[in-house]
Amino acid sequence: MLRTTFTFGFLVSSTALATETMRIAIGPEVKQARLAGDGLFRGDDDEGARFLPLESPDVTVTRKGGALFVDGSAVSGRAVRFRRGGAIDVNGTRVRGDVVALLGRDGVQLVNVLALEDYLAGVLGSEMPKSFPLEALKAQAVAARTYALHKKLEQYGQPFHLGSSVISQVYGGLASEDPRTREAVEATRGMVLTHQLQPVEAYFHASCGGKTESGAEALGRDLPYLKPVSCPCAKLPQAEWRLELDQRIQVTARSATGRATKVLLDGRPVDAVLLRERIGYMKLKSLWFEVSGKTLSGHGFGHGAGMCQWGAKVLAERGMGYREILGHYYVGTELQTLY
Repeated sequence: MLRTTFTFGFLVSSTALATETMRIAIGPEVKQARLAGDGLFRGDDDEGARFLPLESPDVTVTRKGGALFVDGSAVSGRAVRFRRGGAIDVNGTRVRGDVVALLGRDGVQLVNVLALEDYLAGVLGSEMPKSFPLEALKAQAVAARTYALHKKLEQYGQPFHLGSSVISQVYGGLASEDPRTREAVEATRGMVLTHQLQPVEAYFHASCGGKTESGAEALGRDLPYLKPVSCPCAKLPQAEWRLELDQRIQVTARSATGRATKVLLDGRPVDAVLLRERIGYMKLKSLWFEVSGKTLSGHGFGHGAGMCQWGAKVLAERGMGYREILGHYYVGTELQTLY
C-alpha cells in the first residue's frame, strides 16, 4: 500500500528544495556541435559562473587535439556552457535550460542542464503515448522522476546523470512536450517513490504480456519492490509478436514467469539477455517467447520489470488512479513529496 509522507533525507543538497536540476547527455559524442538562438550567452560550467553575451546567434563547437574550440577559438578548460532566455537549438534538437559542451574521449559531448520538471515533460512525451489516460501519464511522470533522481544520486559528481536514449529514459526536448504531459508532470510535482527513504529504481517497459518480471531475473538485482504481478495487458494486440530467425533457438531455462534465461543458439549456449541485445531490442521484443522451428511467438515488449505502460493504460481506463497504479507495479513502496 502506498503511503504519502514527507522526507528530504536523501536529497543531494538543500538547493534541491528550490529547483532540482538534471544533467542529460544529448546523444553520443559528435565531431561538431552547432548551437543556435538569439541572445546566446557563454560561461564556465558552473552554477555561479559569469556569463557573457555572444555576438552571433549561431556558434560551432569542435574538438581539435585535446582542446575545445568555439567558432575556431580555443576554450580554456574542458567545458563551456551556453545559456539564453529561451530554448536553444542543439544540432537540430530544441531544449530548455543550459547546454554544456564537454571535451569527450574523441569528440564533443553535449549535456543539457535543466530543471527536473522540464526534463520530465520531454521524457513523458517520448516514453508514453500522449493519448493515454491522464492517470497513466501521472503514474509515468512519478516513475520517470523517481528513476531520474535515483540515477542523479548514483552519478553525483559525474559530467552527466543520464543519457537521452532508450538505454536511460528517452528524452526528446521541446518536440516531445505536450499540454497533457505538462499537466501530468505538474499534477505530481515533486512526488517520488521510495523504499527505506531512498528513491527506488523505478524501471518501466512498454508491455509485460500479462505478468511482470522480478528485478532479480530482469536486471540481475533482487530489488524488493520489483516483484512479478499480474497485468491486464495480456489481451491487447500490442502484447503479441512474431519473429523469424535465420538461426535455430532452443530455450534451456526459464524464469518463474516463463521468460527465457538460457538458450542454445545453433547448439551454442547463450545467456538470453545477451541474445536479445545481439538480435536487437526492437526485433526480439522480450524474452517471453515460444519456439517453433525458427519462428518465435512472443509476449510483451521490454524487460518486463516494474510498471507496464500498456497495463497502466488499461488500469486507468478501469478507473484506477495513479497512486493505485504505482502501488500495483512497485510493491511496498511509499509515495513521498519532496517539494
